[in-house]
Amino acid sequence: MATTSVTPDQDTVIAEIQIAAPPERVFSAISDARQLERWFSNPECPAKLWEMDARAGGSYRYEKQAGSADVNGVRDFKCHGEILEYDPPRLLVYTWKGNWHDTPNSSTVVRWELTPTNNGTQVRVTHSGLSNLPVARKGYAGGWLGVVQSLKNFVEAKN
Repeated sequence: MATTSVTPDQDTVIAEIQIAAPPERVFSAISDARQLERWFSNPECPAKLWEMDARAGGSYRYEKQAGSADVNGVRDFKCHGEILEYDPPRLLVYTWKGNWHDTPNSSTVVRWELTPTNNGTQVRVTHSGLSNLPVARKGYAGGWLGVVQSLKNFVEAKN
């Protein structure tokens, strides 16, 4: 079962989930553009484009087709950033600039930590830099929950 929380300082959203697959398989799903395009979307706002240069110093970007979701008046979501840390299969960290942020293009940081367990992988996503983005933070508090659940469904279906 996925969990999510917001830190008391309102700066960080943390989502966690246990996935019944090895860290190598999970890491591949979060760092390969073709796989991301398949699972990092939802029927209400499907992925239109995913690009990922998976290496430290690389970049990524994605776009979702306009859907029914509306955050800060945006329905056609675009996000991009730079990969800050890349340490397969345990750590992926990148900047995150979304056009739907309260202050468009403000930079936040997403950190994926994968820890092997007896039953697979414990996934922890930490999205920080949100203290001045109350509308986006509220969306991420629920949104990351759906993202990690989609990751779990995708990875476990591939085993």
